[in-house]
Amino acid sequence: MGPLYDLGDVAAKLQSIFVAPNAAVIGNVTADKQSSIWFGAVLRGDADAITIGEGSNVQDNAVVHCDPGFPAIIGDYCTVGHSAIVHGCTLEKGVLVGMGAIVMNGAIIGEGSIIGAGAIVTEGTKVPPFSVVLGQPGRVKKTLAPSSMAERIDQAERYIERAQHFARELRAH
Repeated sequence: MGPLYDLGDVAAKLQSIFVAPNAAVIGNVTADKQSSIWFGAVLRGDADAITIGEGSNVQDNAVVHCDPGFPAIIGDYCTVGHSAIVHGCTLEKGVLVGMGAIVMNGAIIGEGSIIGAGAIVTEGTKVPPFSVVLGQPGRVKKTLAPSSMAERIDQAERYIERAQHFARELRAH
């Protein structure tokens, strides 16, 4: 498991999860079972809380942070893609944040939504469930069928399997 840092008397609370050796989990971070935090990711719960739901994954080089009054909440079976930034916002169940996307303070991303690679969701934006958001600034470009969320949950479940494999097989030399 990667480095976990207490911040004063505040310690991370992680339940049976994979944390890559060079990820950093700092302070007020809670992660539910079967979630995973991948290589180079930084989760810094210093200004408010970070909560990660069951089966969610924070991929390589992603950043999860918060500001006072703006906790970062990642629901169950969410994927935060490589180099994405999730900052003081809420991702409801089954959300996919694409590679390099940014979701800012106070944004609420409805369940089953996709934030496309490189999109920027500005402060306070409320994205309806099952939306596809693209662009800078991010705009809803498409509405998905609720049944499409199964694809995002399948992706999160593949990361659960991948995390279990890495927990068993990863060796430094």
